[in-house]
Amino acid sequence: MPPPSDIVKVAIEWPGANAQFIEIDQKKPLASIIREVCDGWSLSGSEQFALRYADGPQLYITEQSRSEMKIGCILRLAISPMRAARQLLERIQSHGIDARLEALKELAKLSADPTFATEFINIEGLATLARLVESGTHFGEMLAFTLTAFLELMDHGIVSWDLVSVSFIKQIACYVNQPMVDVSILQRSLAILESMVLNSHSLYQRVAQEITVAQLIAHLQVSNQEIQTYAIALINALFLKTPEDRRQEMASTLAQKHLRGIILNHIIRGNRPVKAEMAHQLYVLQVLTFNLLEERMMTKMDPNDQTQREIIIELRRIAFEGDSDPGGTEKRKATKDYKMLGFTNPMNPAMDFTQTPPGMLALDNMLYLAKLHQDTYIRIVLENSSREDKHECPFGRCAIELTRMLCDLLQVGELPNEGCNDFHPMFFTHERAWEEFFCVCIQLLNKTWKEMRATAEDFNKVMTVVREQITRALAIHPPTLEQLRVKLRTLSYAEILRLRQSERMTQDDFQSPPIIELRERIQPEILELIKQQRLNRLCEGSCFRKLGNRRRQEKFWFCRLSLNHKVLHYGDLDESPQGEVAFELLSDKIPVSDMKAVLTGKDCPHMKEKSALKQNKEVLELAFSILYDPDEALNFVAPNKYEYCIWTDGLSALLGKELSSDLTRSDLDTLMSMEMKLRLLDLENITIPEAPPPVPKEPSTYNFTYNYG
Repeated sequence: MPPPSDIVKVAIEWPGANAQFIEIDQKKPLASIIREVCDGWSLSGSEQFALRYADGPQLYITEQSRSEMKIGCILRLAISPMRAARQLLERIQSHGIDARLEALKELAKLSADPTFATEFINIEGLATLARLVESGTHFGEMLAFTLTAFLELMDHGIVSWDLVSVSFIKQIACYVNQPMVDVSILQRSLAILESMVLNSHSLYQRVAQEITVAQLIAHLQVSNQEIQTYAIALINALFLKTPEDRRQEMASTLAQKHLRGIILNHIIRGNRPVKAEMAHQLYVLQVLTFNLLEERMMTKMDPNDQTQREIIIELRRIAFEGDSDPGGTEKRKATKDYKMLGFTNPMNPAMDFTQTPPGMLALDNMLYLAKLHQDTYIRIVLENSSREDKHECPFGRCAIELTRMLCDLLQVGELPNEGCNDFHPMFFTHERAWEEFFCVCIQLLNKTWKEMRATAEDFNKVMTVVREQITRALAIHPPTLEQLRVKLRTLSYAEILRLRQSERMTQDDFQSPPIIELRERIQPEILELIKQQRLNRLCEGSCFRKLGNRRRQEKFWFCRLSLNHKVLHYGDLDESPQGEVAFELLSDKIPVSDMKAVLTGKDCPHMKEKSALKQNKEVLELAFSILYDPDEALNFVAPNKYEYCIWTDGLSALLGKELSSDLTRSDLDTLMSMEMKLRLLDLENITIPEAPPPVPKEPSTYNFTYNYG
């Protein structure tokens, strides 16, 4: 008979004594349980003791967190957090260097515990650490442990970053600005400054005054990728918090310091592969850079603004320079030229740029093409003006719609997604990467229009094909714009049709009743195959990242299903694993029989909190939770859509529910298509009747039968 749900069987250790194996009644006060444990080892003053986990982060157990204790976990009797905080503070203030170093080392470890952190902050421990830093007398390991402890304590959000003094900021900035600083000190200093910038507007202003962009960029030229990551994270934080009216100025400063080239040569094309956290920071920088286009994207053209109208006149001049029409008036000639340029409103082309998005950004792109790629621009315009009217590609209309499409694909104007690492190396290969990307895509659009022999009525169809071509090309993350061009060249309209054909089963061939009946018979087998694959993947397990206030200190946890499909094992990890994690290393578990439901998206408990991160659409799409007895939840944010589908399918299978993810539908279509084609291979070029052939009538005589006698 299983124990009651309120009883948890655990082992408790104490140095120099045999472990106690006890049953903890969760309804009983924690102080009473600690008293009984102390009595078992004849220890007096039970109020001076507390229970901690013996494995993992070794957190203190409180009345609030005791429900997280699992059957079979190992605990340790330790001095209470208040007592530990007082002792450590005394040792930190002692005169012995060795004793102080050991105390700071222990403090750096304990500060990750919120219970201890609260007690240490309450006795002015944080202020003591700040004074140690401000004094400038600590160096090497001692300073590194001090900064680590300070960062961990602040990360709990118990006190505001605004309480940090100016002298403290100056000292931390000094460590960043100095050319030769210990790596561990530099890492923590960069991390502290990043947190200051992200958590306080007033501190952002102070940090921006103290930090030189040139020194931050210098940190990108080292061989240590962690230092590079922290440096880019701080640059991103400063970029993000810079007032909108000054972001262009900051972008110009970064460009003058050759940030793009340094990132390209020292990180993207460096000797070491780009890790996940670095990829995220490059993605954030890419998004923030493209967001500089938002102002132009949302700016409507003023038809009465002569300066803006001059740009349109310049487009006409470049395309038709040298043309003359002595028989017609200038106005009639201009209208004809603007029609040849493909504007929807040739009488007043300024009206074409009054919709946002893409607003004036489309005109900027067109002018860039006309001036920097003049031959290409003139070729596209004149080539279409000489076609039959019904097949001409309207350059102006296409350029405007293409700009809108590219803004949507690259999410211009949206905040970076916390869990995304999707940066494109090619955007770091050119100072005007956005404009060059547009120039490549407008040539693709013109080529696809010709291949489709499109007319004005086919405009939306052409744009749909072009979007698919660009999306497929971006999916392989070409390292340069030239390689993007090469990839797009292979994705012709004919190739897109072939890919579409191969990716879906044509409905025309599989609509007859016999085929439908065969599909219905095969489908349960295929679904069972998919279900087994999902469960096998859950048995292999996956690594998930913990989303906290500070992304630069990445924490991971791993979850996998037992081989008999009866228990989910999970636990924290220090770093992302390279393969499977042994069950023995995963300290927590949930019996599958205790699982009640799987929630997704905004229904998840961890997605109901109101914060910028939790409201992010892409994070919501990757979130899911397991509800289990008693009213507990295990919360996940999948690293990508594939893992999300694998886990939600696998958990649904464990609960006996239908597999409903997009991946299941895709896999089902693919496997059904393959299986049907294999089974019908011998019937190729044979027409399958709608109904089975009729049974022939009985013969009039059976004289044809063979007589064995």
